[in-house]
Amino acid sequence: MKQERCLFESLSFALESGKIMQVEGPNGAGKTSLLRIVAGFANADEGNVIFNGQSITDHYDEFATQLLFIGHKTGVNGQLTAYENVCHWLDVHGYERPTNIYEVLAKLGLVGLEDVPVRTLSAGQQRRVALARLWMNNAKLWILDEPFTALDKKGVILLQQQFAQQLSLGGSILLTTHQDLTTHFDDLKTLVLEYRH
Repeated sequence: MKQERCLFESLSFALESGKIMQVEGPNGAGKTSLLRIVAGFANADEGNVIFNGQSITDHYDEFATQLLFIGHKTGVNGQLTAYENVCHWLDVHGYERPTNIYEVLAKLGLVGLEDVPVRTLSAGQQRRVALARLWMNNAKLWILDEPFTALDKKGVILLQQQFAQQLSLGGSILLTTHQDLTTHFDDLKTLVLEYRH
């Protein structure tokens, strides 16, 4: 027997350019579901997601060019190397390959691991391969589901520095995380979801 549960209702929020919003709540509260709805990967029973004054449903192709989504799963191909994974992602999303791919991977602590199959890397190293996208895009909206998973303290700090860079360029970030942000972000917004039985 299939059971259905209302995750949230009458939910309304806005995320302005240059701002970051953290979605909080216990497991099962609907954090990942909310991110998937905002990204256009799932449909809400009611309501709309508006980006730049337009419904993403009616203008999804345009919205998708401004979206970078990294889910809880890394979304990397274990058969490819770190370098190949980054190049494949760039090609699929229509970005030119920058000359600093190895430099970014090195910054992420992957020196000497750029050209080995990703399946041989630890969970934290695979997460870093996925997060390299944050250094190689011009999307205005980043949606990140638990981006700190499997990262050590140094990785968390490095990631938050990149968050600050995105915000300084007028981009926005919507994220979930069970860890507190250790960097101070001006006007950090928090959206708290409660578990609904």
